[in-house]
Amino acid sequence: MMQIISNISSRKISPEQLFMLSVLLVNGGNYVYNLILGRLLGPEQFADAAVLITFLLVLSFVAMTFQLVTAKFSVLFEAHIFKNFVSKVYKNALAVGIFLGFLIILFSNQLQHIFNTSTASMFIIFGMGVPFYFLMSVNRGVFQGKKAFKLLSITYQGEMISRLIITLALIFILKIESSIIIAIGILISFIFGLFPFKTAHISLKKTTLDAENSKQIRNFFMLTAFYELTQIIINNSDILLVKHYFESYEAGLYASLALIGRIVYFIAWMFVMLLLPTVIQLKKEGKDTAPILFKYVGYIAAIALVIILVCAILPKLMIMILFGESYLTMAPLLWKYATATGMFAVSNIFAYYYLSLDKYVPVVISGVFGMLQMVLVIFFHKSLEQVVHMQIIAMILLLVIQILFFKFNSVKMRLTT
Repeated sequence: MMQIISNISSRKISPEQLFMLSVLLVNGGNYVYNLILGRLLGPEQFADAAVLITFLLVLSFVAMTFQLVTAKFSVLFEAHIFKNFVSKVYKNALAVGIFLGFLIILFSNQLQHIFNTSTASMFIIFGMGVPFYFLMSVNRGVFQGKKAFKLLSITYQGEMISRLIITLALIFILKIESSIIIAIGILISFIFGLFPFKTAHISLKKTTLDAENSKQIRNFFMLTAFYELTQIIINNSDILLVKHYFESYEAGLYASLALIGRIVYFIAWMFVMLLLPTVIQLKKEGKDTAPILFKYVGYIAAIALVIILVCAILPKLMIMILFGESYLTMAPLLWKYATATGMFAVSNIFAYYYLSLDKYVPVVISGVFGMLQMVLVIFFHKSLEQVVHMQIIAMILLLVIQILFFKFNSVKMRLTT
């Protein structure tokens, strides 16, 4: 036994492998969080919880713009330029976070009406936490760009573990609206996710960057912001539209379906986190970047295929284990939803690859098909099955176009060299 432990401890785990293990742990913890809420609250109350969780995902995509911009230029910039850049990003991120948080609080009553929630207070509490999330994202961007994966892992784990423990503890201690408790748990988890926080990167003095660097940052920021907007639309519009068009019971059922079907997307995210700094570094060194794309596309495609097959063969068993008997009516749709998210996850690797290379066409493509998905659901939502079918149509077209663009771009590159 001691020999086995010695052999394991003697093996060196790379920072990338450590981060991948951490992401799996964090995603697993977030799944446990959602699954426990689904079982404790039941479909109707879980529908309200799903709105907050969806708002959290939307917020993560908006803040991801700052994280990716910080990650990219943390690779490219050094010394005082890097310090000036990070300090400026922190200030801008905090300003945006305060503005968005204020808007959510201001329009909390309207949000309650649009999404048919039990209370507006959950949006007020959520809005209070938004500035913390933006600061947290810039902090993570520095760790990601510098490949400080151990520190990056700690921030994700701190956010996940604190949200899980605090939310579940408050549900059993406080006898108030579950949606308010969930909002409180999310708010507190943002504060935990800030640590470890590098205050050395922040300067209260006025920071400036030269015109060329400022233009480069601005162009990448706009490109990334647009792409993250498409991510918001594709990933979250279906849940919010279902909550708007359907009764709370059906919306809760759909939320459970979405949670299980998106397993492949959340697994794919860890590869995206590793892809961006690696591609930027290879480009900086003048090396070929295509092999790293093929590697990650292969990983995601294989994972997606396995998950789709499991969802097709054992849908009832999966739903019974994860959510319970109350959600069994969603079993026939499980593999279909997993197919849509699997295709999106693969096409997402292509888009982030080109985003790393400052090429905007795949980002525009994602935007077009994100809008198409939303429009299809708006016009065709007679049943939950029809909503899923609309997403499959949009994601098939998106993946095909992304692959065709890659082939066209590769041929063009060969002809010009």
